[in-house]
Amino acid sequence: MAAADCSPTLDILVRGPEGCSIWNGPPFSNGQPSIKLERVACKNAKFSDDGSRFMVIKSDSTVSIYDSGSSKEIRSFEAPNILAAALSPRGTYLQTFQKSSTPQEKNVVLWSTETGEPVYQQFQKNMTKTTWPSIRFSSDETVACRMATNEIQFFNGADFSIGIINRLRVPGVAAIELSKEPGSHIAVYVPESKGVPASVQIYACAKDLQSQPLARRSFFRCSSVQLSWNNGSTGLLVLVQSDVDKTNQSYYGESKLNYLTTDGSHEGLVPLRKEGPVHDVQWSYAGSEFAVVYGFMPARVTVFDKKCNPLLELGEGSYNTIRWNPKGRFLCIAGFGNLPGYMTFWDFTEKKQIGATKSELSVISEWSPDGRYFMTATTAPRLQVDNGIKIFHYNGSLYFKKMLDKLYQADWKPISPDRFGEISELIKSVDSLKVIDTKPQGQGPKSSQASAKTVPANPPAQKPSAYRPPHAKQAALAQAELFGESPKEGTNKNALKNKKKREKQKEKKAGESAS
Repeated sequence: MAAADCSPTLDILVRGPEGCSIWNGPPFSNGQPSIKLERVACKNAKFSDDGSRFMVIKSDSTVSIYDSGSSKEIRSFEAPNILAAALSPRGTYLQTFQKSSTPQEKNVVLWSTETGEPVYQQFQKNMTKTTWPSIRFSSDETVACRMATNEIQFFNGADFSIGIINRLRVPGVAAIELSKEPGSHIAVYVPESKGVPASVQIYACAKDLQSQPLARRSFFRCSSVQLSWNNGSTGLLVLVQSDVDKTNQSYYGESKLNYLTTDGSHEGLVPLRKEGPVHDVQWSYAGSEFAVVYGFMPARVTVFDKKCNPLLELGEGSYNTIRWNPKGRFLCIAGFGNLPGYMTFWDFTEKKQIGATKSELSVISEWSPDGRYFMTATTAPRLQVDNGIKIFHYNGSLYFKKMLDKLYQADWKPISPDRFGEISELIKSVDSLKVIDTKPQGQGPKSSQASAKTVPANPPAQKPSAYRPPHAKQAALAQAELFGESPKEGTNKNALKNKKKREKQKEKKAGESAS
């Protein structure tokens, strides 16, 4: 591995109401990030998957491409009524979707970022999350494909002038997912229709091997699926979601996690040990393990190997998010969204918990490419107040915090983790840092025996009690009297006054009955 001083620098893309800018990432020389690219007015911005370039949508008709190393604009594209844009994994192509008035108008255009010329055009009626980007690429851009009606069309990623080189016919196909590294397989989803169950099938991308699917899994009660390939293109996780829960245990429907392999060795459900929804699932960078957060609250977290055998139990808690460190050693499990924001950090190699902290109201969360830092951000429009960025060390200790009036986006610049050295040296230098567990007693996760118990240095601040209507307070007082308990210290004056009044009325009635 390369030495630490030869490792590439980290960058952070930050976008607010006035536009986007790029900060130099940690470690910061004076405790604050320096600005690498001054603010550029835009509506959206996005890095390519390899981080070599990033695009900036400046208006409805202008998209600019920047070089990430020099932060210089290298190309600008003009096209009317742009609704969406996407870069290919290596930044070779820019794909735009424009508002179309007639079917004859080809509103999806693939541009070359080097020449600025269109290399492929087509018509697409509408754009959804499952159909955009229209043209999908493998990580090395050698394989490209698009979903059409009842078929999948394949292209040569290096030369689109050849046109379609292969067609894979799949009647009723509604979603596809091309494997990334390598782009050797494609997963196809066909929804339920006329009593025929929904199915997910795996095909080889090579034309000679497409006569039969390599793996297939069918299921009823399926409203949507999420398809996730591992690095190496040997395993596919299929999260099947239904809008209706037949058991009436969940208002949000039910979900099942399926696992398929390209060699056909496994086609079935992942053996989860607790009932309830699947909140999150993620592959490790090596592609040999995956972690799942599942079950009714408190949710359970389990790490499985490629044969669906459980490797490590990470306990239970208020969790719905899992983030696997790019170097493969550390895991962060957290509870964001409508959960309090507790985060627990684990060392997967040592199989022990190394820290715990809290980051309330987080919308975005991700590890840095070198695996040493973990960033959370509170962004609009999800939350309009308390916007800002927090950066933590790998063990949960807070490294940096900055509050902003309005924040729309915060992303690390993608860099291959292989370009960074191992962080065993960092562990020795940071082990002396004390991590404060901000989780109140009784609210923390039920960790397994492998977990390391963290003792808070200071007791957590007591949260203000929730509002209770007057009738609820009276009911609590009556219950306390019934069981001979003393009233709570928070009882107000009116409650005590009413209590004395009731006692006097009882004495008066008792006297009248005696006379």
